[in-house]
Amino acid sequence: MLLQHKNAVIYGAGGAIGGAVARTFAREGARVFLAGRTLVGVAGVAAKIGAFGGIAEGAQVDAMNERAIEEHLDAIVRKAGRIDISFNAVGTQETQGVPLVDLSLEDLLLPITTLSTTVFLTSRAAGRRMSQQRGGVILTINAPAGHEAGASGFGPACAAVLTISRTLAAELGPCGVRVLCLQPNALPESAALRRAVSQQAGGSNRSPGDQLAAMAGETLMGRLPTLEEVANVAAFVASDRASAMTGTTVKINCGAQVDN
Repeated sequence: MLLQHKNAVIYGAGGAIGGAVARTFAREGARVFLAGRTLVGVAGVAAKIGAFGGIAEGAQVDAMNERAIEEHLDAIVRKAGRIDISFNAVGTQETQGVPLVDLSLEDLLLPITTLSTTVFLTSRAAGRRMSQQRGGVILTINAPAGHEAGASGFGPACAAVLTISRTLAAELGPCGVRVLCLQPNALPESAALRRAVSQQAGGSNRSPGDQLAAMAGETLMGRLPTLEEVANVAAFVASDRASAMTGTTVKINCGAQVDN
């Protein structure tokens, strides 16, 4: 198994992406610590993991609260000895389909503040502990909007996540800590993605289904990635088999973008 004897903390574990990654990590042998704003969501994921013999513990943690994050990680270290993987799958509310010139300052700043705060606090907390233990992997989920035009406040938010991750990779690399951004272009199984597509479709006079079909048609594979595929890639890059990978964006987009 890829992650046997690894301890992984997952923020936003009650959501579609966080839950899928948590289940895959557990199947690959990791002991997973699930963090979410409410216990209801993480308890459901923990129950599914327990049903196939995995090890999972859930906790109510506000991933925007510095003290809550630090206390939770301290508790994990006391119980498990170390933290090998930190994965932030916390989402945000954003306004899409509105031209920047018509966007309110509030709508611009909300995703920037939310994503940069949670990624900074959780990654910093993990990085401090991993640097002392001389090893670990920090993963974030990000969207292509940071490289694109037309994403209102969501684009700058994604760019901030990317910059934080790259900076941490440079600073923590000498300590044996790897930092990576996972970047699917669209996940139809995600409620957040469907909400964003509905907003975009409203601004383009397309139905959400047509918008998703158009996005799929623009990829080399003619389809969009699945939650299972994202989770499988996350497990691989978190494992020792990807030990040379850091400071980069891992594109899981069925060929939506072709790199030079």
